[in-house]
Amino acid sequence: MNKLVCTKWRAFALLCVVPFMTSGCGERILVLNPAGPVAQVEQRLIYLTIVLVLIVVVPVIILLAVIVSRYRDKPDNKAPYTPEWSESKVLEIVWWGIPIVIIGIIGTLTVRDTFRLVKPATAASPLTIQVTSLDWKWLFQYPDQKIATVNYCEIPTNRPVQFVLASDAPINSFWVPQLGGQEYTMPGMAMRLWLQADKPGVYFGHGANFSGKGYAHMSFNVIATSSSGFDAWTKKVRSTAPPLTKTGYKNLTTKQAVMGKQEFSSYPPGMFESDIRMNGGMYMKKPITKGTD
Repeated sequence: MNKLVCTKWRAFALLCVVPFMTSGCGERILVLNPAGPVAQVEQRLIYLTIVLVLIVVVPVIILLAVIVSRYRDKPDNKAPYTPEWSESKVLEIVWWGIPIVIIGIIGTLTVRDTFRLVKPATAASPLTIQVTSLDWKWLFQYPDQKIATVNYCEIPTNRPVQFVLASDAPINSFWVPQLGGQEYTMPGMAMRLWLQADKPGVYFGHGANFSGKGYAHMSFNVIATSSSGFDAWTKKVRSTAPPLTKTGYKNLTTKQAVMGKQEFSSYPPGMFESDIRMNGGMYMKKPITKGTD
């Protein structure tokens, strides 16, 4: 019996230790390495939630060990035998009251931070990027710069970016962990998400919703650079990349294939809006300064 109990506790200890041992095998957890104001607020909320949850989890694990050790069937067990005991008002208040208070705190702070992130705190004019999730690739259109890219986008630092998200394929979810939370992309709908990068870098992005066998390859990079670097990049794309024609766009949307990065010097006007209407939706331009959907 003792050998069996020891084996179980060793297995439990191993399960607890393995995540910490393997966490150093790759890069730092991206969601805990924020590079913008949205991700920073979310990181604080994550840390706070972890601490509050541990207030419940740690005592429960300790009590589990104490109860198993004290009340298991063993010779000369000195634990009191109280077959008539059925309840304790004090214990019930503790194990119901503490979680209720914790949930109330987490819920209140989550609502507060959610409304804080509806619009950016800065008055700088946002850069708009229209994003379409496809099988199995991402199309980025810049309505002000009149250029488009596939599987990567470039943004200026210290400037809010309004991503207008849609899909011409199954529902997906746009997520750049170091810049902020995720938002769904759906056919016929224009969802909005604002993000901002405070420092130059290449930030990993991925679809966070399973969408078929090519889903694992639906990754993209968000390249943050200075304002002058962003302007130079847009000029380079306009002067060197080929245009995206209606036929080329049809090939992107109808062909289920994984592809690499691509750039386009121009695209048919109103392509993003017409795609939403074609999927049964209505596209309404909504400035980021008035909030998000």
